[in-house]
Amino acid sequence: GSTVSQSRLGLLTNGIVKVPMQFFILYVGAMVFVFFQFHTPPLFFNPIVVNNVKQSSYVHQYNKLENRFEKVHKEKEAKLKEMLASIHSGNDIKTKEMLEQVRTNQNNADLIRNEAVDLIKKADPGADSNDTNYIFISYIVRFLPAGILGLILAAIFSASMSSTSAELNALASTTIIDFYKRMIRKEASDKHYLIASKIATIFWGAYAISFALFANKLGTLIEAVNILGSLVYGTILGIFLVAFYFRKVSGTPTFIAAVIAEVTVLYCYFFTSIPFLWYNVIGCLILIVIALIINPVFRIKNSVHSA
Repeated sequence: GSTVSQSRLGLLTNGIVKVPMQFFILYVGAMVFVFFQFHTPPLFFNPIVVNNVKQSSYVHQYNKLENRFEKVHKEKEAKLKEMLASIHSGNDIKTKEMLEQVRTNQNNADLIRNEAVDLIKKADPGADSNDTNYIFISYIVRFLPAGILGLILAAIFSASMSSTSAELNALASTTIIDFYKRMIRKEASDKHYLIASKIATIFWGAYAISFALFANKLGTLIEAVNILGSLVYGTILGIFLVAFYFRKVSGTPTFIAAVIAEVTVLYCYFFTSIPFLWYNVIGCLILIVIALIINPVFRIKNSVHSA
């Protein structure tokens, strides 16, 4: 029915939309990084942890580290501007000299930051010493106007809720129609399928929560989102492209190619050092190539059976 078609289209559209979204997220991260090269960032981005340190006996040591960090960053900022000016003027010798000084300043800043992390651990051994997930939040809170900040936070919440509800609905519908109704209960009342779809929604919700707990161990939030997405987006995108541009390829070879592509992507993740953004390309290309190769075999078999 229309609901099933919309659910399947939703799954495919997620793959199409989220692949360029990965690039956009990384682009925003790169721009925030560039911004903080010319604006002094906090010594540590998690304000709660910083507040705990400043209420402890290590407050004076931490304040000294903040002053040293700000001084080093100002020096690095000045050297960066000189380096950019030398690049525009074509002075390669001065560019290399400034680049070395920038690297020296950055190393000094990293050492100061490491000292700050040690103080944080001394003040609170259970404190989270990884503040990467707070960088973007710190940026929008400190540098964006209040109205824009509210719109961004509202957009983040609305987008996450919309995406979550759409995916849970699509997964539950596909589970009931494509698997449960076809293989387990082919004839049942609408009420029965409604209850089954609610149970499927609860299952996929619990599955999503468990995945979120696992993603917490993958590093930063942006990395976790992109790593988990890269494990499946390439395969989904490949299915979408086969369905729209290779219409002679039937469902069975596409399904087999999808399984092979997904296994290959998982192998790359667990047993190779290939960067995770390449998983999208690998999964998509492998699926299309294998589907095109094995499709003639199934066409011959189907013609023999029909004969």
